[in-house]
This record gives sequence, structure tokens and C-alpha cells, in this order.
Amino acid sequence: MRAFFLFFQLLAALSYASLLPAAEADPILDTAERHIRMQTQGLAGTVQIRLAKPETSRLPPCNAYEAFTPPGGRLIGRTHVGVRCLGPSSWNIMLGAEISVSGTYVTTARPILAGQAIQASDLNTQTGDISVLPTGFVSDPAQAIGKTLRNALGAGQVLRADRLLAPLIIQQGQVVKVISRGEGFAVSAEGRALTNAGVGQAVQVRMNSGQTVSGTARPDASVELNF
Repeated sequence: MRAFFLFFQLLAALSYASLLPAAEADPILDTAERHIRMQTQGLAGTVQIRLAKPETSRLPPCNAYEAFTPPGGRLIGRTHVGVRCLGPSSWNIMLGAEISVSGTYVTTARPILAGQAIQASDLNTQTGDISVLPTGFVSDPAQAIGKTLRNALGAGQVLRADRLLAPLIIQQGQVVKVISRGEGFAVSAEGRALTNAGVGQAVQVRMNSGQTVSGTARPDASVELNF
């Protein structure tokens, strides 16, 4: 009976130990993980962190820790994060880290030509580690539908925002309304567009007077002058 009681106590102790907070298990790892989660909280996706266990046997005792990102470091993929001791000793240590982010991204479902308006059927939505994708990848098909590509893409390629062009709202040679706004007034006149432009893009217009002005293309195909 006594042996059974001792076994029960040991089992309970092991179960309790497995539930100890990370700070009690290893304050260096806990400090590093908190830093990474704080720095990556704005990422669209679920962040997974793997940290290499530090060798602390030769480090002086420490009562307070602070984590930091090394100069030029990126908290994504295979990287490093630093932890420094704030007292009573002064030291720092670098930990190997692997940070992956599971999220959604958009790929081409079929080849798309440059200048071709993108439709929903041209796109697929994938789920995976977005930390290995190129910067500026598209995460929502709505960001691409109706736009065109700067360069042709084959099937299965990751769609990037910098390869997308807004649909043209104004075309070269088109007669447009040019609007000039000020405090308490707005005047308009007609001119002829000298360049193509999508919504929000710059466009040059030759007015009927012969003067050339620059403005911004608006959703109604008018041009608002820039000052």
C-alpha cells in the first residue's frame, strides 16, 4: 500500500511539473518567445515558434531579462533572437529560432497574360507557411480581381501586389473633366488626357487653352488637380 501511495505522489508531481509556466521552466526561452510574439502579432496568420535551448551552465545568475532582435535581423524563417541580462550581471546570448506563419495566399489557377483582366476563376487560394513567400504576396483574391498583370504569369505562381495594375479609368486621348478645389469653392473645365491612369494614379491633361496640368484620376473618371 505504501509503495502505491509513493507511486501516486510521484505521478502527481510529474503531472504538475509538466504544467509549470515557461518562465519557471526557462526564463530565457520565455523572454525570447514573448519578444517574438509581440513583434509578429501584426502578421496575418498563425505564428509558430521553435527556439534552440540555450546553454546556461556557464552564465552568471540573472534576475531580469530583456530580449532583442539583432541588427539587420528578421523575425521570420530561420533566424536568431538575443536575450540580455539586466542584472545583477551583464551578459547576452543568441538563440537560434525558426519562425513560421501559417496563412492564406493566392496563386494563379491558369496562365494569365499581361494586360488581361483577372477573374475569380483565374485564381486559387492556398494555405501554408507564408514566411517563405516573396514580400507583398496577395492574401485575398478580392485584391486582384478586376486588375491586370504587369507581366504574364504561368499557372500555380504566387500572386504579388507589385505585379498588379489597377484597371484603367482614364485612357490617353479621352476627354475628361478637370476639377480644381479650394477652401469653399470648386471649379471645373474640360481637357484631353495625355496618359493612361487607374484610380488614384497621376495623369496629365492638356486643357482647351493649351496648358498642360497634372492631377489624380478619380473613380468617376474626372481628374482632380494637384497643388
